[in-house]
Amino acid sequence: MIDAAAIGRIDLEDVRIAFGGNGHTVEAVQSFSLTTRPGEFVALLGPSGCGKSTVLNAVAGFVRPSDGRVLVDGEPVARPGADRGMVFQQHSLFPWKTVVENVEFGLKMRGVGRTERNSAARTYLHLMGLGGFENAYPAQLSGGMQQRVGIARVLVNRPRVMLMDEPFAALDAQTRLTMQELLLAVWQEVRTTVLFVTHDIDEALFLSDRVAVMTARPGRLRDIVDVPLSRPRAPEITTAPEFMRLKAHIFAQVRAEALR
Repeated sequence: MIDAAAIGRIDLEDVRIAFGGNGHTVEAVQSFSLTTRPGEFVALLGPSGCGKSTVLNAVAGFVRPSDGRVLVDGEPVARPGADRGMVFQQHSLFPWKTVVENVEFGLKMRGVGRTERNSAARTYLHLMGLGGFENAYPAQLSGGMQQRVGIARVLVNRPRVMLMDEPFAALDAQTRLTMQELLLAVWQEVRTTVLFVTHDIDEALFLSDRVAVMTARPGRLRDIVDVPLSRPRAPEITTAPEFMRLKAHIFAQVRAEALR
């Protein structure tokens, strides 16, 4: 497992991200600075179109900042890499590969031998509650199970950072809650750093150590909200007075930005 105490720090330093040109530039993110501690779970929250996913894509290496720097463990991010695993809203599994073959794929591309990668894939599938489904195909699984495979496919590469872009948004409410609980249990086990984009305040508070609230576009950091709720967390915590207080505080900020 990853030594979370040593690696997984993300630094976004005065990041500006603009798209377009020839007089039609759209500034998506402006003067955005954020640091995550190794092994921390941080949620990015803000009004629709504020640049949450753009920030995530900059850490992933899919988008280059127009100004500022993005670093992981002090090294500038120049391109995508296996040290930063991405989980998307849509699972993006290979439909022609079995579950275990999907999870093995990244290790195979890195030249890991068949026995070693198969063993690792089965370990993470078991961790995600998918033991017994190794030889199934994605189309034979429910949406929640497909996302579990996607998370296992990221974790098997033992990334320094896991980047999650609204991974549960397409799931029904009950499945979404189940996935949130499972993610917390797995994160407690592996303790990799997580940067999690969501538009759902309850989800952000239930999962994270801190919530980074963004302004309307161009997205800047409006507030960092500490979430001092004890772990491990159960769904009942969402009715606790402290949870409700934090929710009201964040809701007021997001609403103010949405109406700006």
